[in-house]
Amino acid sequence: MNLAAAVQVAPDSTQQAVAYPSLFLLVVIGALVPVVPTGALVSSAAVVAVHQATPSFSLLVVFGVAAFAAFLGDITLYWLGRRGMRSKNGSRWLEAIRDRAPEERLARAQAKLEDHGVMVLVLSRLVPAGRIPVMLACLMAKMPLRRFARGDMPACLAWAVTYQLIGILGGSLFKEPWEGVALAVALTVLISVAPTVWRKVRGAPA
Repeated sequence: MNLAAAVQVAPDSTQQAVAYPSLFLLVVIGALVPVVPTGALVSSAAVVAVHQATPSFSLLVVFGVAAFAAFLGDITLYWLGRRGMRSKNGSRWLEAIRDRAPEERLARAQAKLEDHGVMVLVLSRLVPAGRIPVMLACLMAKMPLRRFARGDMPACLAWAVTYQLIGILGGSLFKEPWEGVALAVALTVLISVAPTVWRKVRGAPA
């Protein structure tokens, strides 16, 4: 009985020892270089956590790792952007932020920031491609790092909860983890492309 328990625990422990640091690193990188599908990563990690021997603890760890990594990545990118704003020649990080913030989205982000303050950061984290324009709007408004951090913290928590719930849904519907991961990834991709499709449909001629 003890041997069987040890055999069951060992793979879980090994997976967690590799998975959590990998999740942390990839989410931080995804916050700095917005080409990594961090939402899909969090959902997939939640699916795997649902199938662990202690799902509640595993899900709690996934949530904490994802939220902290997203927050750290955002704060680091914002700090780098502020350095670029103060520099006479700017910086490659500031240019990267500007390149990913089209004029139309930046204008909307500036208007929302003016109307709602830092609370707009929460929505920007949940709306696909909304984070960078709002971050640039905050940089252009010369928002202090501490104030940005106060708004970004609940944004990262809400983001981690949202994508973890998608993963829990996928993990609960299927017995095999890979099936849940496939569903979670499909849902996150659908969420990411839906706003673009909707804008194209609205802009299409009748």
